[in-house]
Amino acid sequence: MENIQTVVAKELLKIEAVFLRPEEPFVWASGIKSPIYCDNRLILTAPASRNIVEEAIAATIRREFPDCEILMGTSTAGIPHAAIVGHMMGLPMGYVRGGAKDHGRNNRIEGRLEKGQKTVVIEDLISTGGSAVEVVNALREAGAEVLGIVSIFTYGMQKGLDRFAAANVKNVSLTNFDTIVQVAADEGYIKHEDVERLIAFRDNPSDESWIKG
Repeated sequence: MENIQTVVAKELLKIEAVFLRPEEPFVWASGIKSPIYCDNRLILTAPASRNIVEEAIAATIRREFPDCEILMGTSTAGIPHAAIVGHMMGLPMGYVRGGAKDHGRNNRIEGRLEKGQKTVVIEDLISTGGSAVEVVNALREAGAEVLGIVSIFTYGMQKGLDRFAAANVKNVSLTNFDTIVQVAADEGYIKHEDVERLIAFRDNPSDESWIKG
């Protein structure tokens, strides 16, 4: 029986939520050239894949954070997953804005959050971890007890790992870059000889030597 990392990786590749193009790299907003494009919003428009992902998120919460009392989605991509899984598990949910509103009650956290409430953050994608740690800090400042983060996909970049460690945050991802790359090679999305190049990108995204192979 396949593990959940492989199952989710296959689904993301199938619906092109994750797309690998080592021969024609994408360009990130930072200017970094990347062999991978990730848009997990596509999960929402693929019901069969969506069911697999949401069931996996729920199972991960039950296994890793059994004391969870409320889910908080990251704005905006984590919100629908927090809502769906919250409904499945009978848990309340809310979400955390990128910044406080400049009108009304000036909320950054939407939904009722009680002080001391055991909270799990739902995120779609982890790269360097900066935005996820900001969400955790906002929740902690509001009095939540943040148990950790459940994310759909992580690059596994060292900068992200270091940030989580410094902030004492546990992140559990359904699948990861290494698994995606191996599954992509096994299923013919990329060549097997591309695997080493892509791992080199993951290890040091600013070093473009991986492009030449």
